[in-house]
Amino acid sequence: MPTLPWTTPNPVTPGTRVLVMASRFEVRSAKDVPKFFLKSLAAWRQVKSAPGAVGASLIAQPLKRVFHTLSAWESREALDTFVRTEPHRGIMGTLRPTMRTSTFTFWEVPAENLPITWPDAREHLADQERRNATERDGDTAS
Repeated sequence: MPTLPWTTPNPVTPGTRVLVMASRFEVRSAKDVPKFFLKSLAAWRQVKSAPGAVGASLIAQPLKRVFHTLSAWESREALDTFVRTEPHRGIMGTLRPTMRTSTFTFWEVPAENLPITWPDAREHLADQERRNATERDGDTAS
């Protein structure tokens, strides 16, 4: 399982709160894995120089067709700017058709809690997936 360890692109001021985002992507087929992996490395390089990025890590599970990202940001605005900036913006459009499922979750922590651990991120993702399933079940019950 290739893991890119937590990296700190920009120092964060102690005593501040940061926005954490964790994501889980599952691609539709094994043939989509190489493309997703290569594109995720391009986004990884972008994060390492993105203004407002204060930490990031990536886990690839190619045999399961699953990828996880974990990042911390000075603000929601910094994250949103990253998402709208190339190459990330183009990557999202290119990969959207290959996605089977995607889950995103966000929370805030004190800067002193960085780096975020993968067990913590997975717990937040599992909680979000449960909320998403409840919302879907509620939508179909209407």
